Order: sequence, then C-alpha cells, then structure tokens
Amino acid sequence: MGKFKKIVTLLALGVCFSAPVAIASGGGGSNMEKADIDPGNISSLQRGARNFMNYCSGCHSAQYVRYKTIGKYLGLSEEQLIDNLMFNADKTFETIQASMPSADAARWYGVAPPDMSLMVRAKGADHVYNFLKGFYVSEDSPTGVNNQVLSGTSMPHVLWELQGYQVANFSTHNNEDGSVTTTFDGFEALMAGSMDAEDYDDFVRDTVNFLAYISEPIRSDRRKLGVWVLMFLIFFYILASMLKKQIWKDVK
Repeated sequence: MGKFKKIVTLLALGVCFSAPVAIASGGGGSNMEKADIDPGNISSLQRGARNFMNYCSGCHSAQYVRYKTIGKYLGLSEEQLIDNLMFNADKTFETIQASMPSADAARWYGVAPPDMSLMVRAKGADHVYNFLKGFYVSEDSPTGVNNQVLSGTSMPHVLWELQGYQVANFSTHNNEDGSVTTTFDGFEALMAGSMDAEDYDDFVRDTVNFLAYISEPIRSDRRKLGVWVLMFLIFFYILASMLKKQIWKDVK
C-alpha cells in the first residue's frame, strides 16, 4: 500500500508540473480585467510582436531576448524577421534595443522607460493589460493623461489613435473617522479611436501575450522537458522497486 501511495504522489506531482500555469496577475486590486492570454497561440504572438515593434520599441527595449529566438518560435523566416521586426538592428542575434536614447528619454519624461523583457513576470499579465487600457484624460498631468492602474505615470498615451480618449469617473465617500475614500467608477468615452473597444482589447491582449512570451521564451520547452523527466522518474522508481524486491526476496 505504501508503494502505491508513493506512485500516486509522483503522478500527482507530474500533473501539477505539466498543467498550464497562468502568468501571475500581479498587484492592482480585484477590479482588474483578466488578460486571458495564451502564450501557445503563435498567431497572437506574431501580432503581438508586430504591435510591440511598431508602438513600443521606440522607447522600450527588451534586452534579454534576441530576434533570432523570437523568429524561431514564431515561425518566421530570417527575411520576414528582418523586413517586419528589425527596424533598428542589423543582425538577428542582436537583442531588442529602444530607438530612443535612454538619457534623452530620462530628460524628456523624468525617468527612462523600463526594459520590457521581464515586465509581465514582474507585474503580471493582468496588470500590464489593464495599464494599457487604463489611460484617461487628466489636465493635471504634463502628458495630458493619467492612468488608473499606475497613477502619476510619466508615459504618454501612445495608443490614443487606436483607443481614442476616455475620462475616468471617480466618487468620494466620507468615512466615520473623517477620512475620505475615492472609488473608481469606470471610464466614459470622450473621443473615438480607429478601433472599437473589442478590437482594441484584442490588440492589447496580443501585445501582452508577446510580452509574456519574451519574459520566458523557453517556457514551452521547459514544460515539455519537465513532463519527460517526471515520466522517467516514475518509470525508474517502479523499476528500482521491482529490482529491490527481486534482490531481497530471500532475505526475511
């Protein structure tokens, strides 16, 4: 019975390590929308790579992932990679570098835009997804917009042509101790963009999906290898148990 329990335990561990694991949602509260990304969806990753290189790579780098790695996983030929993604690089083994010098960005925005290689692992897919959807018009901000997820952000709303502009509605509540609580009540469209709400959600989801992929490019291979390793350990345990029983069968 004891051996049976050990085998069941090993199988349970195998299921735990091989089951899909969602990217951590990070901070930001329970009112965040789920990103519902799928790092195994190659078409989504291809669109996300396009989105990142066209709208994000001007300011943000991804210095821990190489173009060659991206092209191999996304099923892109070297020619496709060079023509569609490599706007400021010459060799496929180079990493993604921002077009804007970090010193200039720090002077213009107050802080240099962060590298995006590990952003989803650090903040969570839900956080990044809601951040890209959370810009709203604010007269108090130097960029003209604020963000519901990261208040006071120095990042301008670079996707305004796609999403349009929106205003955020807040309500205040007086507490018994004299303090005031501010509650976010949702957004209201102010000016339409070139995409409707559903298309923009898909655009952001694809972008976050790509960011989730580059945060751990070997995730798929690691998980496949992990399954084989666990299967080997289970087989070896059964074989070792049978061998032990055979060797010690005459010992009482």
